[in-house]
Amino acid sequence: MEIPLDQIRRPLMRTRANDPVKVQELMDSIRVIGLQVPIDVLEVDGVYYGFSGCHRYEAHQRLGLPTIRCKVRRGTKETLRHHMR
Repeated sequence: MEIPLDQIRRPLMRTRANDPVKVQELMDSIRVIGLQVPIDVLEVDGVYYGFSGCHRYEAHQRLGLPTIRCKVRRGTKETLRHHMR
């Protein structure tokens, strides 16, 4: 499923920094062959939360791509709280 980047909340984004070399390598790859592995997102009450795929997400942002391919898993607020720990 293609989801607009601005519709994916990244609640843990400020807790870790991405490796800039890895992001650049992904940008180069995505530019040539596209995204090969979708990121995982959790959908709770119509809101998408991303907890993995940080480098792929940033690569898409830096390339100016409006959407990213995602594997969506539906969950409850309890599931979301579990991921926030």
